[in-house]
Amino acid sequence: MVSREQNRGSLQEKFQLLRSATNSHAQSETSIIMDASKYIQNLKKKVERFKEDTAAEQSSSEPTDPTTPMPGMLVSVLEAFEDMGLDVLEARVSCTDSFSLHAMGVKCLYDLLNTNELTLR
Repeated sequence: MVSREQNRGSLQEKFQLLRSATNSHAQSETSIIMDASKYIQNLKKKVERFKEDTAAEQSSSEPTDPTTPMPGMLVSVLEAFEDMGLDVLEARVSCTDSFSLHAMGVKCLYDLLNTNELTLR
């Protein structure tokens, strides 16, 4: 059987992970949970705003000619990555026939090294 001390230690580790994931400085378990709840609510609001913005852009955007130059497109894409909470570590861009971007990024929501590779064509 697992002792109460081991269970308590395991629970403390999980609270520590939750604190680090939500950037909480709280000490009590209740405060950590409240901070995590607020963090989740903020993330949900950001997702909703992102969905609304995306829907608005899709409904208002006209089909574009891929050969038409679009100044500032790369900056817009990198800003979108930043808005998603990604730090771009490396990016390769090609504009030969059409715009192509291959980017390597790291999520900055967590201090854990969750590397995401995104390709946009």
